[in-house]
Parts: sequence; C-alpha cells; structure tokens
Amino acid sequence: MLVMILKAFLSSFFATLGFGILFNIKGKNLLWASVTGAIGGLVYKFCLYLNINDYVSNFIAALCLSFCAEVLARKYKNPVTTYIVCSLIPLVPGAALYRMMTYALKGALLKALERGCYMIGVAGSLAVGILLVSTVFKIYSRCKVKRESIC
Repeated sequence: MLVMILKAFLSSFFATLGFGILFNIKGKNLLWASVTGAIGGLVYKFCLYLNINDYVSNFIAALCLSFCAEVLARKYKNPVTTYIVCSLIPLVPGAALYRMMTYALKGALLKALERGCYMIGVAGSLAVGILLVSTVFKIYSRCKVKRESIC
C-alpha cells in the first residue's frame, strides 16, 4: 500500500508540475500547485483502494484539491485558478475520452455511449466538488466581512 501511495503522489506531482510549467506558473506557486495536484491524486487513489466508486473518489479528491487551492490562494494572494487548473489535470478522464472516440470510430456506438456517460459523470463530480468548496469559501468570506463591518 505504501508503494501505491508513493506512486500516486509522485505521478500526480510530476503531471501537475509539467502542466504548471506549460501554463507558465512561476516560483513557489508552481511548487504549491504541484503539491495540491499530488494531494488530489493521492486522495483519489486512496479512495479507490478503499473500494469507493470512481465518481465518489473523484468528488472527494476534488474537494481536497479545491480546499488546498482556496487556502493557498488566500495565503499567497493569487487567483484560485492558478492552483486548480493544473492541479486538476491528473484527475481529468482523458483515457475515457480516448476510448470513447476509439469505440465511436470503430462503430461500437453502445460502448462509445457508455464511455461518454462515464466521462461526463467523472467530469461532473469534479466540477461539483470544486463548486461546493468555492461556494463554502465565498459564504465564509462574506460572513467574515459582515461581522467585521458590524463591529
């Protein structure tokens, strides 16, 4: 299990690092974005290890990844997208898209539709996870501002 955790962490870290370089993220932001992506990949693999299905695993990983990105964005005064966009790349269902297109080109439309539905479900769970954390942070920020203006 330790090997699985280490492989998940390192592969997600370097995938995020590569996309961070591609997206021109600099300095400590690149390092923190890579760590955020590694945490997301690690949580995803750990959930799969616990026999949680793919959709819920992606949702939980997106929650953790998004939470880390929101905290880092506030700490270093950067946009949240600096961390989320490249950190999310290891969780994106690219293999499902490839298989869907392969099945569609071969004429196996039922299998292509199945892969497409899976891909949309995973992408939706990632989006809902990010949206949930973002909404909670916005509500918290507004309540904090209102409390300070009352005092």
